Amino acid sequence: MSIVDELRNLDTNDPGRWPLPFRVGAVAILFVAVIAAGVYWFVIQEEVPQLERAQMEERDLRTQFEDRQRKAANFDAYRAQLAEIERDFGAMLRQLPGKTEVPSLLVDISQTGLGAGLEEQLFQPTVEIQKDFYAEYPIRLRYTGSYHELGNFVSGIAALPRIVTLHDMTIRPQNSSSPDELTLDVTAKTYRYLDEEATEG
Repeated sequence: MSIVDELRNLDTNDPGRWPLPFRVGAVAILFVAVIAAGVYWFVIQEEVPQLERAQMEERDLRTQFEDRQRKAANFDAYRAQLAEIERDFGAMLRQLPGKTEVPSLLVDISQTGLGAGLEEQLFQPTVEIQKDFYAEYPIRLRYTGSYHELGNFVSGIAALPRIVTLHDMTIRPQNSSSPDELTLDVTAKTYRYLDEEATEG
């Protein structure tokens, strides 16, 4: 009788009557299955969360690596851009008067009005206002003159080597009898850079 025939004739309800080699084989298969199940439940199953965490960490590290690789690839461009920003910032700072230059700038503003042919009615510097890294110095102005003279004054202010901006500008006729004579009320503001000692103080 062949092994295949013997396997077919085995009574699954009475394994005790199986031939010895089959009983040993069945016990061995059962033992291996129990060991495999135990390894899965008590070893592999406990390691699955750790594996998932490691996979997530790998994804995060890969993303960080790709970001840093992109930044490293553009590092020279960033450096050139930073140098250009520093040059532009330095040029702008040079347009801001220092504390000692403010009086001469006030004279320049007044001379610009007089040079445009305007008559100065009011020239009133007010209190300096400190901002984050600069100070704002407003000056209230009132001039009278023709439309073209007012235009020349505004152009002259724009041409000054230091930054001066004009705010709250109103233009009205000086009186009804001479509509060509206008009065300009405006607040001119100049700015100065606060060095670290001034900003800390």
